[in-house]
Amino acid sequence: MNKTDHRIDAEAWPLKNRPARNAAIEAQVAALLGQMSLEEKVGQVIQADLASVTPEEARDYHLGSILNGGNSAPGGNNRAAPQEFLDLVDSFFRASTDKANGRTAIPIIWGTDAVHGHNNIVGATIFPHNIGLGAARDPDLIRRIGEVTALEVRTTGMDWTFAPTLAVVRDDRWGRTYESYSEQPDIIASYAGAMVEGLQGIPGTDDFLSHDHVLATAKHFVGDGGTEGGADQGDCRASNEEMRDIHAAGYPPALDAGVQTVMASFNTWHGRKMHGCREMLSDVLVGRLGFDGFVVGDWNGHGQVEGCTVTSAAAAFNAGLDMFMAPDSWKGLYETTLQDVRAGRISEERLDEAVARILRVKIRLGLFEAMPPKERAFAGDFSLLACDDHRTIAREAVRKSLVLLKNDGVLPIRAGSRILVCGEGADNIGMQCGGWTLSWQGTDNENTDFPNGQSVFAAVEDAVANCGGSVDLAPDGNWMEKPDVAIVVFGEHPYAEFQGDRDTVDYSSDAPLQMMKNLQAEGIPVVSVFLSGRPLWVNPELNASNAFVAAFLPGSEGAGIADLLVGDMAGNPRHDYTGKLSFSWPRDPMQTPLNVGDADYQPLFAYGYGLSITDSHVPVEHDESCALEVRGSYRLADLFIAGQARGGWQLLLAEDDGKALAINGPKVASASGLISVEAKDHKAQEDTRIATWKGPASLLISGPPTDFSREVNAQMSLIVTCRVVSPPAGPVMLTLKDGDGGEVQVDISQDIRSDNDWQTVAVPLSHFVSDKLNQKAVTQPFGLYAENPWSLQIEGIRVGSWESGDTNA
Repeated sequence: MNKTDHRIDAEAWPLKNRPARNAAIEAQVAALLGQMSLEEKVGQVIQADLASVTPEEARDYHLGSILNGGNSAPGGNNRAAPQEFLDLVDSFFRASTDKANGRTAIPIIWGTDAVHGHNNIVGATIFPHNIGLGAARDPDLIRRIGEVTALEVRTTGMDWTFAPTLAVVRDDRWGRTYESYSEQPDIIASYAGAMVEGLQGIPGTDDFLSHDHVLATAKHFVGDGGTEGGADQGDCRASNEEMRDIHAAGYPPALDAGVQTVMASFNTWHGRKMHGCREMLSDVLVGRLGFDGFVVGDWNGHGQVEGCTVTSAAAAFNAGLDMFMAPDSWKGLYETTLQDVRAGRISEERLDEAVARILRVKIRLGLFEAMPPKERAFAGDFSLLACDDHRTIAREAVRKSLVLLKNDGVLPIRAGSRILVCGEGADNIGMQCGGWTLSWQGTDNENTDFPNGQSVFAAVEDAVANCGGSVDLAPDGNWMEKPDVAIVVFGEHPYAEFQGDRDTVDYSSDAPLQMMKNLQAEGIPVVSVFLSGRPLWVNPELNASNAFVAAFLPGSEGAGIADLLVGDMAGNPRHDYTGKLSFSWPRDPMQTPLNVGDADYQPLFAYGYGLSITDSHVPVEHDESCALEVRGSYRLADLFIAGQARGGWQLLLAEDDGKALAINGPKVASASGLISVEAKDHKAQEDTRIATWKGPASLLISGPPTDFSREVNAQMSLIVTCRVVSPPAGPVMLTLKDGDGGEVQVDISQDIRSDNDWQTVAVPLSHFVSDKLNQKAVTQPFGLYAENPWSLQIEGIRVGSWESGDTNA
């Protein structure tokens, strides 16, 4: 079926009557609409990001909502103290309720991405990401997690979270896979209502939206987990029936639980952008499913609708989007929306409808009677952040989310053993937590950023305390005294959407595998703990392990892992493994999509697999034959895309006399500040990087030795999509290096246009053919060196074919 003959059949969706409305609330909504000016109404449908607005602007433009996006925080500091967040939330609320000069003064609501706990706040309880919770098969646990999250959000004065994610992920290459509970709709359906009730309370009771609850958001409506190739913001090609029965399975339970907001999805459905799809937002969600809250957009998603821009989006609004998430585009959008209403491109009836929906939710939340945030119940009581009761629930969640894939009898580890804990994840709470933790991508977090958290190493050390055992930490795997057993903690580095999308489901880091083989060669049993946001092909690592635990992204409570790894002094288990795979595990690196019901369904571990500690399990040798072929096959396509290096490569910056520094955060500078790199929105959130030189320095892409000879022989080019922010004041050298220090430089300063427009610079790899460079062992396929000030915004770097007539080089 192609997109031209696809029709959305709204009548195929179940018809559900809208819940009865409260007459007193309706009268209040009508009264407010009668008082509000056009400017006040338009302001209500716009949400601005903290980084791009002041309290005074929120007041003057009558904004309906503020959010702190994944990388937005007081003073731009993602590690700002909870009190700083509370102070800022309070100041915006007070500004919004200022009645001077005859303002109607509608209180704002403050939204945050509390998607696995109050994860933007230092010291909060960080729960496992949804993929692990799906393995728990426990709706009551989900409800309790929602309750804890709501209470911790309330301590900072916020009243709205953009959760839960109800995506049914069908292709694990998607960078948001870990935000999904399962590849199967039944788990999502069983969890959706439970999480909404935990966050909001139970409709029809005094608990609903009470002082210890917050607004929930069902997202992303709809089809976000079904895009082709697992591409973020891509096209979902599902049929009407598949969209209804698979991808939308979580929405009826969420609506039944009284969810007050639904977030539109970035994806298209057969080419139709959801942010502008009237049939889905208005006819299905509101008309057929009976949704009675308001629809909010995603980050500038309205600008992707045909005929719209980020500052002009009448088509998206008319389709049923009630509140624009316009983080940095809000001011231009406000002015244009005013003009659209005055010109009739947006009817006053449609504007009143959207504003009424927003007001209705605010009244239900009690905002018009609420004290300023700092004066509300639980506000400023930061002792609730990761308090003992909350950590106990998180620890339980970790235990229930772990899936035992292999055990030859080495587990549980006797508490009196000498244990070596190694691997880069051994003492790394940030790696346990993954993306959407203190920042959008979750990168560059240190253990000190989690004052109430515990790493795997620290937890294992606690577990053997007073039991006669000992624990040594050796991230590199080198031990001083031979251990009885080694726990190797390894896996994916943190990421979120865009940066997390990948080409295959291969786990492509070789260092942990070599560490495991070295340990086993010394006769040391290996227990592997794999941290990942999705199932990945790890056959070599499975074969090199005596036991293998899929821990997914367990969050800040490493004790939940130690509870299962370490037994008592006699070697008996203290807890059993109960987690069952909520995603099928791939048999080979290219095996995706991989879902129950596929005609050729042959996973390595099927959906629902998971060993008990008491299971009699005879490990088998898994096929590794495609390892080398696949692990080197995709390094040379996209070296850099969506703001991040790909395929095993790493983005670095370096000064002439300093070592290279990894770029793991949204803004990184070299030691002396001669070069800095900052994430910047272009077509999507943080999908480019701006590099700024102030002196002699380099921007690099580096990785393991890779054979470029085929690409050189095929006359391919190094292709850079970029925009000059400020032109170079001297030579710009493009440099390739090999593992032995050989290098070749090419001056490309004359090939870069300085007109501030986007351009593609393609430099043939033949320019680097020299006896000074070993083409079969290239470790730096891209290096940009300059000595003089200039600035460049980079969207993509890849190796590929390029017609000579189209190149700037």
